[in-house]
Amino acid sequence: MPDTLGYADGITISIQVADLNKALAWYGKVLGFETLYKVDEIAWGEVKTSTPGVNIGLGQAESPKTGAGAVPVFGVSDIAAARATLESHDVKFDGDTQEIPGLVKLATFFDPDGNAYMLSQTLAQS
Repeated sequence: MPDTLGYADGITISIQVADLNKALAWYGKVLGFETLYKVDEIAWGEVKTSTPGVNIGLGQAESPKTGAGAVPVFGVSDIAAARATLESHDVKFDGDTQEIPGLVKLATFFDPDGNAYMLSQTLAQS
């Protein structure tokens, strides 16, 4: 299908948070994402993920809406190690890591506002 919309490189995933400053600090400290900028006038900031061209936009909302939307999935090389690192920061997970033999391991976790994210480790041999 041709690119009829003229897409630019990159994607920003917009997430609602209760406290922009706390969220920027958490995404930096816990997930290791770099803050790109913060605009206090509109209660918005963006962090750069480790995936080229993928940013997360954090918009402060009085009552953040979470839980019923797309779930960003981050590929990791060792899901057990990544999970242990997040758990050392008291990150909450949705149950145990799930494994689909020969295909993938998956673990869903939540930011402090309840936004869901997932870790994914590919098991398939190329």
